[in-house]
Amino acid sequence: MIPEDKSASASTTSSSRSVLLWLVAIGFFMQTLDGTIVNTALPTMAEALGESPLRMQSVIVAYSLTMAMLIPASGWMADRFGTRRVYLWAIALFVLGSVLCAIAPNLQLMVAARVLQGMGGALLMPVGRLAVLRAFPREQFLKAMSFVAIPGLVGPLIGPTLGGWMVEYVSWHWIFLVNVPVGLIGLAATLRFMPVGDRFAVKRFDGVGYALLAFGMVAVSLALDSMSGKGIHGAMVFVLLIFGLASLAAYWLHALRRPDPLFAPELFAVRSLRVGLLGNLFSRLGSSCMPFLIPLVLQVCLGFSPLQAGMMMLPTVLASMAMKRQTTTLIQRIGYRRVLMGNTLVLSLMIASFGTVSTALPLWVVIVQLLIFGATNSMQFTAMNTVTLKDLDAGNASSGNSLLSMVQMLAMGMGVAAAGAVLAGFSEWFGGDTPQHTLNAFRATFVCMGAVTLASTMIFSQLGDDEDVRPKPLVPAEHE
Repeated sequence: MIPEDKSASASTTSSSRSVLLWLVAIGFFMQTLDGTIVNTALPTMAEALGESPLRMQSVIVAYSLTMAMLIPASGWMADRFGTRRVYLWAIALFVLGSVLCAIAPNLQLMVAARVLQGMGGALLMPVGRLAVLRAFPREQFLKAMSFVAIPGLVGPLIGPTLGGWMVEYVSWHWIFLVNVPVGLIGLAATLRFMPVGDRFAVKRFDGVGYALLAFGMVAVSLALDSMSGKGIHGAMVFVLLIFGLASLAAYWLHALRRPDPLFAPELFAVRSLRVGLLGNLFSRLGSSCMPFLIPLVLQVCLGFSPLQAGMMMLPTVLASMAMKRQTTTLIQRIGYRRVLMGNTLVLSLMIASFGTVSTALPLWVVIVQLLIFGATNSMQFTAMNTVTLKDLDAGNASSGNSLLSMVQMLAMGMGVAAAGAVLAGFSEWFGGDTPQHTLNAFRATFVCMGAVTLASTMIFSQLGDDEDVRPKPLVPAEHE
């Protein structure tokens, strides 16, 4: 271990630790807020940029995919350059990306700015969590991380409504500019209160493996996004998809022969981790598109204002928060396999139920749909995350947690890209651009994405009936 600054790397005081917690919590808040605040603004942004609101999924995909790409490198960067330095980079990139998003004159530059913003967001939580881990005694770490996780729940709660309010009463530009004063305060507080951190004698970074993994994720996601009718078409989409899958396969073969890969193949010897990761990927392909589709259909087809569409997302988040404790009790009572198979069935039916959306559907019915969807989606995330990590030993906990975070962000981006492609396909199939044709395309898309979610029950069925149902909390994964 190579200390950067002996005085700075000394044990922090209690007050400094408290400030550090707030600092990391603010970073987590910015990251999670930005993941949801954009959704209700997409139709207004599309009009300003001269695009169709049904073609705006790339704004979300770019952010999620960039985060998935950088998460595997975040721990190595923190060890190599020190947590404070990397955290400063993260905030600076996030703020710069936010400013560029606000002034972007077209969709292409908007997507590029979202990539920059995603680079900062990808480092905020993993590096912040690492700073807390190194500043707090082991017996205080879980309590500290529980405090940091609260803003991660508040961000999605207020994001859609805040985004709708800004679009309606100020300007859509402020959904990005609001990050600037918060980020500047974060930069000053990081310099003042975050320990410099030690630089560690890190192992050589697996650059070849990282390039193969990153290219594979990007290529597959871009192939899905291109199926929506823009960008690369026809045979080129197929070629891009094949190259992406080949790159992912090459990474696996590369990892098998390398002594220090990004993610050791030995991780996959744990059955619950294998099932959990694959289940996360396929289940989220269906469910992660809902925060994108619901505000869109409410505004484009039902005439809701941005603020009204944002407020309609509140039942989902409130039900999600209320379901957290019940999930653990249910898992302990009947086990992971039954919970995940049964809940996945209900979740897929709830996603498909939005295929009934219309101007004639009573508002209270839509609210009930959103409540049940929020509750089942929360149960799904909690059960999937816990079953993925519960059997890992201490030596593999950090690597497994990073792998889970990467799969989560990858699935979110791919889910939105897939939903955009399906929506575009049905829009063309129904023909015309009348409100009724557009509504029919949305209805068919909800049914298809529900079917995609249902497919993951085949994966969760591979969990054994004898699975240990007692959760074994490790380093917390992203709180959802």
